Amino acid sequence: MKYTYLLVNIFSVIVPFVFSFHPKIKFNKYFGAYFSANVIAALCFLIWDAIFTANGVWGFSTKYTLGISLLNLPIEEILFFICIPFACVFTYHCLDKFINVVWNRTLESAFILLLATTLILVGINHHDKIYTSVTFISTGLMLLTFKFVFKVEWLQRILSYYPILLVPFMIVNGILTGYGLTEPVVWYNNAENLSIRILTIPVEDVVYGFELIILTIFIYEKIKAVVYKHESLSRVEK
Repeated sequence: MKYTYLLVNIFSVIVPFVFSFHPKIKFNKYFGAYFSANVIAALCFLIWDAIFTANGVWGFSTKYTLGISLLNLPIEEILFFICIPFACVFTYHCLDKFINVVWNRTLESAFILLLATTLILVGINHHDKIYTSVTFISTGLMLLTFKFVFKVEWLQRILSYYPILLVPFMIVNGILTGYGLTEPVVWYNNAENLSIRILTIPVEDVVYGFELIILTIFIYEKIKAVVYKHESLSRVEK
């Protein structure tokens, strides 16, 4: 039973990792960009995670973890922020490679503005619930920043892909929040969230997961653009 969280991480990442080397996918070509981005994004979320754990916003079962901790977090929780973003960015890479998503620019801007504003207002309205307020407000502000300050081109695509990513997310997070288990691997203090659950999953987790993915992709795309622009220039010079 103590291997439960570890096995969830392994099974989440093993298929994407193996298929990264497929000749029609070639995600392995971008491992350097991904892992560089992952270190930065994961560090931000691990600090957040450690603070919330220390303040009892959530915690972890000793029944389903190995008992090895770092920053007061189970080692499996740290691996979560490596394995799950890898699987999601791999899926984003595959969908981007084989699907052409094009939104009307005005529609995209209006949708992002509406979504971000809604998230921020809900977060402010529930300022007494730490998980809800921090997650909703920070995600709303991040969306606005990426769209209207950095003017990233891929937001319309990840907004289209995220419902697909939610399918494995619901499976993985469902197990972690106790679906089919005698107790959750990760427990939540309901005083700090809306107490709205999708089966066993707090609704905040859907927003939290989205924020983790868009931050990772933002850094990944920035690094990839710099590295491969440099490589392209080098080939031209030769």
